[in-house]
Amino acid sequence: MSYKIGLCYGDAIGPEITKATEVMMKAGAEKAGLDIEWPVYPMGWEGIKKYNDPVPQVTIDGLRECDAWVFAPHDSAAYPKEFFERANPSGTMRHVFDLYSNARPAKVYPGVSPEKVKVDPSSDIVVFRENSEGALPDRNMYRGWGEFMPNEDLVLSISVTSRKATERLAHEAFKCAMKRKKHLTIVHKANVIQWAYGFFRSIIKEIGARDYPEVRVDDFHIDASTAHLVRHMQDFDVIITTNLFGDILSDLAGELTGSLGLGPGINTNDHQCMAQAAHGSAPDIAGKNIANPTGLMLSACMMFDWLATNRNEPKFAEAAKIMEKAVLDTMAAGEMTPDMNGTESTSSYAEKIAERIRKA
Repeated sequence: MSYKIGLCYGDAIGPEITKATEVMMKAGAEKAGLDIEWPVYPMGWEGIKKYNDPVPQVTIDGLRECDAWVFAPHDSAAYPKEFFERANPSGTMRHVFDLYSNARPAKVYPGVSPEKVKVDPSSDIVVFRENSEGALPDRNMYRGWGEFMPNEDLVLSISVTSRKATERLAHEAFKCAMKRKKHLTIVHKANVIQWAYGFFRSIIKEIGARDYPEVRVDDFHIDASTAHLVRHMQDFDVIITTNLFGDILSDLAGELTGSLGLGPGINTNDHQCMAQAAHGSAPDIAGKNIANPTGLMLSACMMFDWLATNRNEPKFAEAAKIMEKAVLDTMAAGEMTPDMNGTESTSSYAEKIAERIRKA
């Protein structure tokens, strides 16, 4: 079988860390005997300059033909003003491709200075964030926008909770929990927003009781859950929550375990996967070859693992395992970029990882 994995280089440090991730993926694919095409599609400033659109139609059409793709950070805050009234590139991807599930792990990785870690070193969680509706106005309407101003002194925001979106995310989170510690935590605000969050919570519990009775299910209010994460993250395993809460909790978890810059993630629908790190585009260090590509690399490892199951292709699982081990072994050896107190450049770090893959 031949597969197609797209590359969107993005803005600022995006091209540097994506090309580093590409080096790793190509080494992993070759090691596992995978036949993969790697088409490149414009996104961000490149799309604006060539097509007057940060996510041009040529990119959307190309990605529809891909099994998966790597989506670099974008610097949408710096785009021309006319692009502020539309979804940013990340929101566009999630909406256009109905990437309804956003999985973001957080754990303590090798090479992280102990003083940066604010939780028990054994902490290892995955946050499943509902990715298609909720309170984010750029993706919760079929047409139009989830925010509007009846007059200059009033803003109304609509939050959307549907059975379809909640059910499909619940199945993704429960399947993950079944492979881990069989423990799922629902994070919500049903004590105040009773109908929407009560609905969200009840659907997940219903699915758990019916389809995944082996999984222990508990739930916390969003404000309490932030305190519990800080105090004893090690007591959590898989967390399922809404779009906005998931964005906040996953960033908090990433920083508590050492650095948001190391946080990986994937966005998926039923047949495609987008690898996307949790961090931004860091324009202040762009072009210096010092950016840390670990978050995007680990996202690519997750993507390969997802493809192994979704495409029923064990070679992807083999490549994912080899790549992840190479990344973690390189970090453990202290061969890291300057942000991790190392002396490697972005490109030399990628080459060291690729060399470990080739020797595996």
